[in-house]
Amino acid sequence: MEHTLNTRVLLVDDEEEFLSVLANRLEARDLKVSTATRGEEAVAIVDQKDFDAIILDMAMPGMDGLETLQKIKEKHPDAEIIILTGHGSIKAGVEAMKLGAEDFLEKPVDIRELMEKIQDAKEKRVLILQKKSQEEIEKILKSKSW
Repeated sequence: MEHTLNTRVLLVDDEEEFLSVLANRLEARDLKVSTATRGEEAVAIVDQKDFDAIILDMAMPGMDGLETLQKIKEKHPDAEIIILTGHGSIKAGVEAMKLGAEDFLEKPVDIRELMEKIQDAKEKRVLILQKKSQEEIEKILKSKSW
């Protein structure tokens, strides 16, 4: 897959063995992967660092995936979040999408499908950042009296 170089991904899942295996599989595909095992930890990491995609488990003790999604989106509305769950339901998926999730995948996840979703999220994020930069340039140009 092209354009994966420098793709920054945050994986959030309370199942540490799954988290480790998935992180290794993504790193083997040249992604830069950070991990968190709790929703609170994920929110703190996202406050410190930018990611092209956040892969978030739905069912976690404490702050669950939906609450974590809400907290991240409050401060970082442009965050591209993909929900992963082993306990998928249509209702939960719809709720996640309403709250701003980019996509919803069930475990066990197909690595090719996940890579496609990550690439889509990165491309969308790049477009959003380009648009913001263009708007900022236009704002600066308008504010100057040439």
